[in-house]
Parts: sequence; C-alpha cells; structure tokens
Amino acid sequence: MSVSDNVDELISRMTLEEKAQFVVGRGVPGFFGNPPSRVPGAAGETRPIERLGIPSVVLADGPAGLRINPRREGDEKTYHATAFPVAIMLASTWNRELLEAVGRAMGEEVREYGVDILLAPAMNIHRNPLCGRNFEYYSEDPLLSGEMAAAFIKGVQSQGVGACVKHFVANNQETNRRIVDTIVSERALREIYLKGFEIAIKKSKPWAVMSAYNKLNGKYCSQNEWLLTKVLREEWGFEGFVMTDWFAGDDPVEQMRAGNDMIMPGKAYQIDSKRKDEVEEIMNAVKEGRLSEEVLDRNVRNILKVLVNSPSFKGYKYSSQPDLEAHAKVAYEAGIEGVVLLKNEGVLPLKEDASIALFGTGQIETIKGGTGSGDTHPRYVISILEGMRERNLKVDEELAEIYTRYVREMREKEEYRIKRGPFGQPIMPRLPQDFLGEDQLKRYAERNDVAIIVISRISGEGYDRKPEKGDFYLSDDEKSLLEKVSKVFHEHGKRVVVLLNIGSPIEVASWRGLVDSILLIWQAGQETGRIVADTIVGKVNPSGKLPTTFPRDYSDVPSWNFPGEPKDDPQRVVYDEGIYVGYRYYDTFGVEPAYEFGFGLSYTTFEYKNLDVKVLNDSIKVSFEVTNTGDFPGKEIAQVYVRAPKGKLDKPFQELKGFHKTRLLKPGETEKVEVEICLRSLASFDGEKWLLEKGEYEVRVGASSRDIRLTGKFTIDKERRYNP
Repeated sequence: MSVSDNVDELISRMTLEEKAQFVVGRGVPGFFGNPPSRVPGAAGETRPIERLGIPSVVLADGPAGLRINPRREGDEKTYHATAFPVAIMLASTWNRELLEAVGRAMGEEVREYGVDILLAPAMNIHRNPLCGRNFEYYSEDPLLSGEMAAAFIKGVQSQGVGACVKHFVANNQETNRRIVDTIVSERALREIYLKGFEIAIKKSKPWAVMSAYNKLNGKYCSQNEWLLTKVLREEWGFEGFVMTDWFAGDDPVEQMRAGNDMIMPGKAYQIDSKRKDEVEEIMNAVKEGRLSEEVLDRNVRNILKVLVNSPSFKGYKYSSQPDLEAHAKVAYEAGIEGVVLLKNEGVLPLKEDASIALFGTGQIETIKGGTGSGDTHPRYVISILEGMRERNLKVDEELAEIYTRYVREMREKEEYRIKRGPFGQPIMPRLPQDFLGEDQLKRYAERNDVAIIVISRISGEGYDRKPEKGDFYLSDDEKSLLEKVSKVFHEHGKRVVVLLNIGSPIEVASWRGLVDSILLIWQAGQETGRIVADTIVGKVNPSGKLPTTFPRDYSDVPSWNFPGEPKDDPQRVVYDEGIYVGYRYYDTFGVEPAYEFGFGLSYTTFEYKNLDVKVLNDSIKVSFEVTNTGDFPGKEIAQVYVRAPKGKLDKPFQELKGFHKTRLLKPGETEKVEVEICLRSLASFDGEKWLLEKGEYEVRVGASSRDIRLTGKFTIDKERRYNP
C-alpha cells in the first residue's frame, strides 16, 4: 500500500473529533496544565490517535541549534545540543556546502534526541537593521537567503527529520508582531519578501512552513488564502504542511479554510480568555456547515503525508547521544568562514607571540547568539579570553584579571544582576565599559604590542533594537574607552583592533577612524573564542562577506517608518520603500553606506579576469577566473550582479543574481568560476505576470556590490512573460 493510500485509509477511519484534534497541537508542553513533552524543552507536539497507531510528533526550535532542556528532573545525564553560529553569520559564509553540513549536523541532533521537526530555518528579510531577530535571519537579499536556506534544509532533511521554514511572510519586526498589519505591494512581496521562500521551497522541499504572526494587507498570514493556497501550493507546488506560529491569528476556522493545516501550539484559550477551544470551534463549524469536512480532510491529509515519514511514526529508537564532538568541528568551520574583516591597516594577522591587551567585558561575557527561540543550551561556550588562552596567545593576564574581577563584582550588584526573561533567556544589563584610568592604560600600552577592544550587542525574540546609544550607536562609555585606548596606544606606536561581537549592524562610521582594524565576529556560537584566536593570528584567513548593508547612519535607512504607526503602539506598517530594500536602495539612490552588501576584506588579494557571457535558451552562463595574487592562502566570494536596461518598470541599479565561493586558493593559484543564471530570475513582477524586458543587460562581477571587477553585456531580443 502506498503512503497516500495508507493516509487516505487512516483518514477514513478518523472521527470528526479526532480530525479536529489532529489539526490542533497539544498545547505548550509542561505549561497551563499540559503534560511535559517527552523531549523536555521542545516547543510543541502534535496529538496522537492511539487507536489508529498515530503517534505524537515533537517539534523544537531553532535556527542556531536544537533548543531543548539540557537537564531533566531525576536524570543525571545531560542533553546538550551544539550552539552553531547565528544565521546572519552562516549567510556571511556564502557557502552552500557549509550550510548543508551545518544542517546535517543539526538534523542528526534533532533525530537522536527524539525530535521530528526542527523549527528552522528562519528566513525573513533584513528590512531594517533594528529588527530584534535579524541575527536568526540570513540577509537583506532574497537570492542569498533562499540559497542558504535551501542548502540548510537539504542537510537537515538528509537525516530523516523535517525542517520548517519560517515566518511566512513579512515578519520583519518584533514590535507588535502578533497584530501589526504589514502593508506591502504585490511586486515588493514577490520580488523581495516571498522570493527567498520560493527558492528554498522549490529547491529543497521542506516538510513544513510556519505562517507568520502579522497581518498581510489586512489579513493574518495564518488566515490568508491567497498566501497559503494560491501562492504557496498552487503556484509553487508546496507539498508539505503549514503550521501557525505559536498562538498566531484569531480564527481557527478561517485558518483551516485558508490552508493553514495545523494550529500551534494548541489550547490558546488557556492563555487568552477571549479565545475559544480550537478543537470545539472546528468541530462546531463542520457540524453547522461553516467549514466543509472536505477542507478539514485536506488539512489532515497534508499533515499525515509528512508525518508518516517522521522518526516517531516509524518507531525510531533514538540514542540521545548525537556526535557532539564532530558537530563542534562543523560549528567551528562555519564560524571561521563567517568572520568578516571590515578594516585592516596592516595590523592583522598578528604574530603568534604578539602581546595583547584585551579590553571590554565581552572578552568574558562573550555572546554566543541571540535570545528567545533562537537560543541554545550547549555543553560550553568558549569566551574570547578563554579562546586566546587556549591557543597560547600572550594575553596581558593582569588586565584580564581586572576584567574578570570587575564583571564578577558588578554582576553582584542589584542593578546589574542577571535576570530571566519571558522565554527563560538571561537578561544581562549592560556593564559600563570605561572604568580604567589613564595611568593604567599607559602601563598596558608600554608593555603590549596591540590593544584589542571587544564591543558586544545582544537582541532577541519579542522586542526590537533601538536607534540609540548603547544599541545601534556606541554608548558614551564605549566611545570613551575606544578614544582613550586608541590615543594612548597610538602615542606608543601600537595598533588597535576592534572585535564586533554583534548579531546585526551597528553604527561604525563615526569611530572607525580611531582604530586600525575591525573584525566582525558576529555571534559565533560555542566555538567563538577559538574562532577569534585562530583568525587574529592568521591560522585561518577571514573569508566572510556581509549579507546585509551597514548604513553610515540610521537616518540613511530606507525603512524610515519602522516599526509602524503610531510609533508607541504600531497597528500598521507601510513598506513605502517597495522593492528598494538594502543595497537595492543604497545603490539606486546613491546613498553611501559604511560597508556595502557583499563587502569583506582578506589577508590576501584576488584578481578577476577573462569574463565570458553566453546566452543559452533559458539562461545566461557567466564564467571568469579568480586568482590569489597575495601571500596568504584564502577563499574569495565572487558575486554576479545584473543591471537591467531602462524599460516599462522601474528597476534597481543592480541585483544579485549569482555567487560562488572559491575553494582555498594558494598564492598564485587560479579557479575558473561558472555561474548559470536563469533568465526568468531576471524578470520583474508587473502586477499580473513576471516580465523580462528586451534590451541590453550588463553583467557585473565583483568582490562586493560596490567593488565591481569585470563587466560584460548580453541582449534580450524580445520581451518574455512568465506566469507566477
């Protein structure tokens, strides 16, 4: 009997009540009177139908690693999972193979800890640098987002478990995320906000999609039939099932009709007295003729077709012993390739015997990742200080001890004590950074070769960042520390390096002239300290490039009305900038960023040559050579942009249409790069169809969106139209 026959036979034996229960989760495990999950810390479970042999299935977060409880009551064993680099750092690798390896490692942990579906990847667009969850999203560009997500999903699902892409769609802020009405044109939706999802879904066929909290042009995403049925299923051919974000929407019957197959976590009425029991609502709607039982059957079928392939359904005996040692190596490699060198005036790499004065409390309280559902519970986190010590770098131990004592004593004070937030995440009040006297600084400058200053930021689910000092801008005490250290060390002929331990852009233009090097280490997970130590001494060559623009000032950001109106309690947010998101805006309107999309330096140099552009039937084949012309082995990320001719539709100055990360090239070594670009991907949405206009197009190959090394042209002789 085929899977579909088996599913249909199961559905025919289900009662109305069982069907209604099956499309609603069991409630938040361990809360509101619900039984705990069999995998403590999992985000949700489906309901079993024991008489039909249908087991419950476990769903767990998240994008930077499996999020389950590391300890269990009455159990001496631990259940730690690997903390991988955050998604923005994974995207900074521009390396599909590496993302697939991360997915495989995460998928093994999912399977071996008894989980069936990983609630990841999260792939909303970086519309604004202040979105609190940008760290767990990939990029401002839909092609890069879609390609990274597709590779990750492929890796996860190779382990026999499912991936759930989220949050579908336009969940680009945390402020009032459950109710805000996102007003966005269909062109901007299709070209920017939907496109990454489309790429990932068509390429890697995820088991599930999670509908977003927000409304989209007046309708909750989980209740939007155009989004969930017309676009997702009919146009893109999605064959998995759709679940809500936790407690999303306000009408379970409308969710069923729209094509939202499963309501999660279920039992929303337990936390909101205005809500009714979703199971009863669905049953009553069928009995009263407000909901067709055929629609309910369709949704049950969509879920069952996926879940019959799950480990729980197959009775898999999980070990609770994934290969954490091997996965730590994958996390390290992913972090290494995601480090971005933003500035370097001859200071990095350091000699291995260089003496280092390390400043900033982030050397000790190193941030591995963001908070909320993107958090993780690893066996360890190697801080920046620990990583340097482990690698035997010559850290000024007196200064390190001062910082260690300072952090310990400050955290004992009530105003700086670490508290727990609504998701159980630690809330760490920011510690003042400028507490060292000038005499101390002079002593450290005299006896050390270099100063390294750590600047840290953390954000997370449920709140957005602020365009204020101490968040997007440096705080006064951070700026003062930078100024004092730079002045004293430069007076002694010594260099100054800044490490940015952050999850999303901050303002750098006003202070970068004070320092000699800036290394963006993002939030690299449990291996952060080792990654930093190996990069600064040149054991590895930084090869990451920015997946998002660093603006010069927040006033330059095109989404000026973030997070909506009214400002103090936004009910709607209008995407006035349309398709001009990120570099599409900065490049088209001539606004200078601090660091452009695709930017990243190396310890070596690369030459691009021999561009060839061929027009095939349905694609463009772009080939060129990249040569390492410097003294260090290194990897280069070559980016292919296309500039369209003037036509009926306004177009951005250029758009990313392909990319390739080279293998590790030794000095003098060359790699021939070939990138094939589908002609359809060059089309724009005209309101009804995708339109590829005729005319002369320019291929622009470069090391970043503003460092174009080669240009070529090709001609489209006649207009082409494609159905959505």
